[in-house]
Amino acid sequence: MPATPLLLRLSQPLSLDGGGTLPDAQIAYQSYGVLNAARDNAILVCHALTGDHYLAGPHPVTGKAGWWDRMVGLGKPIDTDRFHVICANVLGSCMGSTGPASIDSENGERWGMRFPVITIGDMVRAQAALLDALGIDRLHAVVGGSMGGMQALVWAAHYPERVARALVIASAARHSAQNIAFHEVGRQAIMADPAWAQGDYDPAGPGPAKGLAVARMAAHITYLSEEGLTAKFGRQLQNRDAKTFGFDADFQVESYLRHQGLAFTDRFDANSYLYITRAMDYFDLAEEHGGRLADAFAGSAAVRFCLVSFSSDWLYPTAESRRIVHALNAVGAPTSFVEIDSPFGHDAFLLDVPALDAVVAGFIGRSGT
Repeated sequence: MPATPLLLRLSQPLSLDGGGTLPDAQIAYQSYGVLNAARDNAILVCHALTGDHYLAGPHPVTGKAGWWDRMVGLGKPIDTDRFHVICANVLGSCMGSTGPASIDSENGERWGMRFPVITIGDMVRAQAALLDALGIDRLHAVVGGSMGGMQALVWAAHYPERVARALVIASAARHSAQNIAFHEVGRQAIMADPAWAQGDYDPAGPGPAKGLAVARMAAHITYLSEEGLTAKFGRQLQNRDAKTFGFDADFQVESYLRHQGLAFTDRFDANSYLYITRAMDYFDLAEEHGGRLADAFAGSAAVRFCLVSFSSDWLYPTAESRRIVHALNAVGAPTSFVEIDSPFGHDAFLLDVPALDAVVAGFIGRSGT
C-alpha cells in the first residue's frame, strides 16, 4: 500500500457555500487498486472529522495501520483487487489539503482564522473537482461513516448522476442541537487556551495543545457508549490501590481520556478542528429544500442506498438513519437499512464488527453500475 500522499492543486478557484471562492486549493488523496479500462470501478471513501486519506497500509505520521485498514485491501470487504479506491483529505483539514494552516498564495501568509468558513458541501465540491481531474465521471460507490456519511449523502443528493450507490454508516442528514452543543464546548476549550492567540499560532509549535486536548476528550466520550466504557473501565483505579483524594487521574477512564487528548494534539491542528466542527454543525441537507428531506433526494431515485446504524450509538442514533430511509422511500430510491447490535457506540464503524464487514461486502460487491 502507498504511504506517500498524492497531491492535486485544483485548476480553478473553488466556489464556497458561504460566498466567494478559495483560490489554489490543494487536495491530498490516496488511491488503492487499479482503475479499469471502462473507468467504472472507482469507489470514493469519505473520512470522518479527524480522519485522513490514509485508509490502508502504514500511516506515515502515526506509524499505525490506516484508519480503515481492516475494511480496504486485497480480499477485504472493499476489495482492491476489484475496485479502485480513492480517499481524499477533506478541505479545511491539516493532513495535506488546504486548510487554515496552509499558506494563502495571494499574500504568502498563513491563512489562520482568515480561512473561509467551509461546509460539507464545499468538501464534496472539492472531491468532485478531484475526480474530474482524475477522469472519473461516475463512481461505483461512495462510502462514508460519521462525517464521511454526510459527504456520501451530499454526493447522492447533489451529484446523483455520478453515483451508482451510496453507503452511509453511523451518520445523519443534519447535526442535532446536542451535537452542536458538544462541538461548541470543544471550540470554546480551544479558544480559551491563551496559546490559541486568536488563531495566530505556529502550527509547527505546541499551539493551544491544552485546549485541543480537552476538546478531543469531550468529543471522544460521544464516540463511545456507557456499556462499552463500563465493560472496559468500570470504576477501576489507575495503577493504585486506593483513591488519592486529589485531582490526579485516579480512575482508569480518566487516564484513558487524558491519553486520547494528548495523543491527538500530536497529529491535528486546532484551527482545523474549529473549522471542520463548524462545517458539521452547519450541515442540514433538508434546509435548502424548505426543511423537507425527501426533496433533497428528488433526483436520486436511480442511486442505490444502504444505511447502517449501531444500537449503542447515541451520537448518531438509529432514529437519524431511519429519517433518511423514510425520505429515500418517499422518492422511490432503492434503499436497504440495517441496525447492527454493537456495544462500541459510534466508533463501531472503525472497530472489528464482522456484521458490518458483511454488509459492506454485500452492498459494494453487487454487480452493475
